[in-house]
Amino acid sequence: MSPLSTTPATAASPEVVGLVEALLRDPRRPGRRDLLAPASAPAPRTPPAPRLPVGRSGTGTSALRLRLSSPHPADQSPSTAAAGIAPGIPAHPVGARLPGAPATGAARPRGGTKRPEDDGSPGERGGGEQVPALYCPPAMRDDPALGDEVDGRLVEWAAEVGVYPGQLDRVRAAGFGRLIMLAHPETDDPDRLLAAAKCALAEWSVDDHYVDGEAEEAHPELLGQRLAIAHSVIDQAHLPRRYAPQLEEVVRGDPVMVALRSSLANLGAYATAAQVRRLRHELAIMFVAYNQEAVWLATGHRPPVWEFLMHRHENSFVPCMALIDPVAGYELPWAEFAQPSVRRVFTLAGSASVIVNDLYSMGKEDVTDLSLPRLIASEDDCSLSEAVQRTVEVHDELMHAFEAEAAALALSGSPELRRFLWGLWAWLGGSREWHARSPRYHGANGS
Repeated sequence: MSPLSTTPATAASPEVVGLVEALLRDPRRPGRRDLLAPASAPAPRTPPAPRLPVGRSGTGTSALRLRLSSPHPADQSPSTAAAGIAPGIPAHPVGARLPGAPATGAARPRGGTKRPEDDGSPGERGGGEQVPALYCPPAMRDDPALGDEVDGRLVEWAAEVGVYPGQLDRVRAAGFGRLIMLAHPETDDPDRLLAAAKCALAEWSVDDHYVDGEAEEAHPELLGQRLAIAHSVIDQAHLPRRYAPQLEEVVRGDPVMVALRSSLANLGAYATAAQVRRLRHELAIMFVAYNQEAVWLATGHRPPVWEFLMHRHENSFVPCMALIDPVAGYELPWAEFAQPSVRRVFTLAGSASVIVNDLYSMGKEDVTDLSLPRLIASEDDCSLSEAVQRTVEVHDELMHAFEAEAAALALSGSPELRRFLWGLWAWLGGSREWHARSPRYHGANGS
């Protein structure tokens, strides 16, 4: 399910809606602000990562515990914690620049605001009921003007390529430009942020047009065929001259495929060929997961929790996260990105982020929609409110595993890897903040 999808049919019970709303509005951000600082260090008031200059204007149930790692980073590397050693954010691009990276300057002040730090007070609902706090860092920056700028330009592009016809007001209201602004705090350049936003909206349009039927009527029986043709755009198919024009006619007649092609071409202005290829690979994995979802829809299959968690491993925000380094203006070498330990923490972050989306979507979606809380409730024979709390536990276990293992990797990794891991942590905090305030979940005012 894409972040735009909303199925306003039979809503969840008032009790569950209230719990989800409490999760949404909870100001607590228990995670430490800086992933690479010692766990006991005081949180800095400003993000330590450098920014690029502004460019031109314009499961997890009581019966199924993941047991991924210790919940405390210090337990992962006690010698490091005892010595107070932590690899700081590399100086790039301030000072010595990495090869091929653009020069930078001071970030333009845009009237952005910082979110207040967590005061540590527990969340409560009416009647004093405890609300679980999602373990997540705070957003590293909040610049509403920059988010609005990216939003406006993103909607213009969506109109040009033809996705979401007649629904562009919904796209604008969802605030995807704000999501990208929050999730990529290393740059104030609206062009780079727009490149990431175009890729995100294009990949989500595949879901909304082909799978969920949010933008047009879904045809599960045709999904495999449509995804295969769309993949020929992701990984350009080279047909003999006699047949190539026929494929090209189909591609040009499908707004989703036009959007995919346009977004990838635009990304090439800011990313290396290897970075673009990385995104193509992640999208191919997501297409596999879309086919799995189509089988569920066509057959009425309700997957067990383990299968749904596997699905979320493949259908998550990972393609968006793959753009952390090109948006910031550097490159994590492929050999390091492809290491199994790096891949593990990368996908742990992706799974945790999409579980947040599952939680926040519950108050808006049909009770028959598949989500981790609903599947836990069915499998564990518990109330939906209890399933929400168990889903929070699953999310937090993933987050603790990511935090511990990423911090350990940063000790021996390259400066680019340390920066990328910091960017993943910042992405998680920005995504959580967007979910907490997006009109997609709160209505028109987003407050």
